[in-house]
Amino acid sequence: MNETPETALAPQDAAPTSPAPQTAYAPTIWNDPALMKTAYGAAKYLAASDLVPEATYKNKPANCLIAVDMANRMNVSPLLVMQNLYIVKGHPAWSGSFCIAAINGCGKFSPLEFVTVESGGGGCFARATRKDTGEVCKGATITMQMAADEGWLNKSGSKWKTFPEQMLRYRAASFFARAFCPEVLIGIQTVEEVQDVRGYDAPEQETVTITLE
Repeated sequence: MNETPETALAPQDAAPTSPAPQTAYAPTIWNDPALMKTAYGAAKYLAASDLVPEATYKNKPANCLIAVDMANRMNVSPLLVMQNLYIVKGHPAWSGSFCIAAINGCGKFSPLEFVTVESGGGGCFARATRKDTGEVCKGATITMQMAADEGWLNKSGSKWKTFPEQMLRYRAASFFARAFCPEVLIGIQTVEEVQDVRGYDAPEQETVTITLE
């Protein structure tokens, strides 16, 4: 009985393998020299402007470059970023009003509304409706009791005692954004969140020089 010898498949006869997926290349100012040159040119113009916040951006093109990059990522004007981004205890932070405006301007929800509650010493939560599905989205309820328990209320310089209603709304808005549209803040906390955790900056002391003649 004759047996046919087995033959191994040649490498070219093997089943083809799928190529490894390639990550799409997305040019940014950080990996494209031409874009960096253009962005830094814009940053220098902004740094020379009298319209940018003086303490953070005036004559500081490096800071302006960061603002330009953030504006590109968010598809907004660099000046909008500059006027609403603050440095608190060494950390960038959005203004509370910008947080609300960013949610309302993202196009995903009906205008944000704040619903007051009586429990927990008084408080509120933010609510809006998704435009694409009609789902009602309700953020976490923020109360004065929460502010006290978390240590926000009694920090030196805290605005929770003097402007409680405004602080409740700002915090309710930031909680809503982190739950339902975190991309609008691109991972950056609000001024009030940073201050409540890290404390308030001491007010700057004004020096007055008196010359006697």
